[in-house]
Amino acid sequence: MLNKNYSKLIIPISVCIDISILIFLVKIILPLDFSIKYFYFFISISWIVLSINLNYYKVYRFIKPFAIIIKNIKQFVYFSILCYAFSGFYFDSIKSFRIANYVLYCFLIILTIDLVKFFLLKFYRSVFKRNYVNVILFGNGENTNNLYSLLKKNQQYGYNVVKYYTNIHEINTEGIIDGNNEENIKEFYISLNKTSKEFIKSIKKIAEIHLIDIKYVPENKDLLSYDYKIEYYSFIPIFSLQKSFLQDPIIAGFKRTFDLIFSLLVIILLLSWFIPIMAILIKLESKGPVFFKQSRPGFDEKEFFCYKFRSMKINQTTEKEASRNDPRVTKIGKFIRKTSIDELPQFFNVLFGDMSIVGPRPHLWTQNKVYGKKIDRYMMRHYVKPGITGLAQVRGYRGEIETDNDMINRINYDVYYIENWSFLLDIKIIIQTVVNIFKGEEKAY
Repeated sequence: MLNKNYSKLIIPISVCIDISILIFLVKIILPLDFSIKYFYFFISISWIVLSINLNYYKVYRFIKPFAIIIKNIKQFVYFSILCYAFSGFYFDSIKSFRIANYVLYCFLIILTIDLVKFFLLKFYRSVFKRNYVNVILFGNGENTNNLYSLLKKNQQYGYNVVKYYTNIHEINTEGIIDGNNEENIKEFYISLNKTSKEFIKSIKKIAEIHLIDIKYVPENKDLLSYDYKIEYYSFIPIFSLQKSFLQDPIIAGFKRTFDLIFSLLVIILLLSWFIPIMAILIKLESKGPVFFKQSRPGFDEKEFFCYKFRSMKINQTTEKEASRNDPRVTKIGKFIRKTSIDELPQFFNVLFGDMSIVGPRPHLWTQNKVYGKKIDRYMMRHYVKPGITGLAQVRGYRGEIETDNDMINRINYDVYYIENWSFLLDIKIIIQTVVNIFKGEEKAY
């Protein structure tokens, strides 16, 4: 699993609990005629939007209780303004003290839950030795030594230092990770004290292959020319290389909600009647199943089965890409591949949570083996879910890989998408995909 400084389930559960409290207290504190569905919807959306903008649910392992209190105060100041604005617009008769009471009770209850949750997690990590992150430290700077001592002495933070390489000049980088990361290393911490660019480059390569996060420990105010976010582990500054907005659980949740709504609409309005038609056409030409499923590496390089309408005759070579004038492709297969109709069953993959509407296209396992160590940042594709369509595809890099440059260009677009994601970019890619289908694409075969 890709590392986060928080458990994946904590945030969505916290969001649901908080919104439930907000809605429940409306019924208890505010007048009966104020308890309308519009207000429920308003406070739910307002709370989520504020949480995203204020990073309310980003509570890291090293955060202090005082910082949690400040986060709550900031969140509820803005939330109270929105509540007053709504009540003034819809209900002139509502007294201001009722809104104040409502916001105050919400603040006290949610703050109490947040603090209890914070201390319970620390207790859980200290006593049960669970919810740990396995890390490796590199370098011998003062801050790195302090970090090592801090992590070893404070088990409640939930970090397990598996290895600490103090002399980076004697490290054989090929032996840092055993096999297929059997030790389940999640993070590398690299001191910037006399650390060569060549060493950092080699460590970055290992991290990309095994999907390990890299964080830098500055010494003597050294910095690198990368896009960082800064965190403080006690008094020690840590620079974390930001990979994608999609690693933010709230943004990932928003994208997942969009995927669910979009895929359900396509399945209900289109595939519900289109699949029977395609089944008849495919069966009339050749024997075999209507759908073709193939194992592909997905998010975090975990296996999933990608579904398509079968466009080829039954054969055993499933790990070979289709090529121009491929004899395996049926007559109906040529049409559905040319129009990308064969990809439509992947909306079920989106519904199941294996794929997204937009993202890097899922490659073959053989391509991962060939290009994973050959092309820089290739494995970054697995930091997000694969997509039905992607930026590389609408830019012309779809279909058969004829040269290494084809793959390099595809990866460059994939990485750009991951590092520069926005909802608007997703919408643009979806629109361009539809346009390309009607225009026809040279490599759609």
